[in-house]
Amino acid sequence: MSQQAIKLYRHPLSGHSHRVELMLSLLGLPTELVFVDLMKGAHKTPEFLAINSFGQVPVIDDNGKILADSNGILVYLAAKYGDGQWLPSDPLTQAKVQRWLSVAAGQINSGPATARLITVFGAGYNAEDAISKSHALLKVMEQELAHSKFLAGDKPTVADVAAYTYVAHAPEGNVALTDYPHVRAWLNSIEALPNFVGMQRTATGLQQA
Repeated sequence: MSQQAIKLYRHPLSGHSHRVELMLSLLGLPTELVFVDLMKGAHKTPEFLAINSFGQVPVIDDNGKILADSNGILVYLAAKYGDGQWLPSDPLTQAKVQRWLSVAAGQINSGPATARLITVFGAGYNAEDAISKSHALLKVMEQELAHSKFLAGDKPTVADVAAYTYVAHAPEGNVALTDYPHVRAWLNSIEALPNFVGMQRTATGLQQA
């Protein structure tokens, strides 16, 4: 029996949405992309709030199983469809993965994700603060990626999928990656994975043509 397409409710410029789109693609799962117009408040309508009461993208509908929260969705998809590849079973690597999922929801969100929200979506955050937090994070990532190819070891996991998008698109928020060669090598390693799919770039910040 062929796998029924998983519906992904997303916005094409949402890095949180892209994490899930990337995971679905890396797993080779048939996907139906459902556009949620954030600019028009589609995520705050009663219809959307019925599937995610927080009013946020992404949301997936996997044959009637509805899940929200990008990191939660990544764990679900990896556990259900990843044959152990993306969500390691040994306790130490599991803990390393969880650490980076926390970083994705914490330092990545308050750093490069927020810096990009300011330039791409006109959000009213403090740009200097977000850029400073971004470089503090990138310095740690640079040190750790000097010793391992991926965030939780020598193989890619959901940790890398969760962290990739906002780091790759950090220049759109005026966060330069020039001083972080190991981070750039890590981004290249993810982009070289079979079935990799990127997120649309915007001509903002340092990304301006």
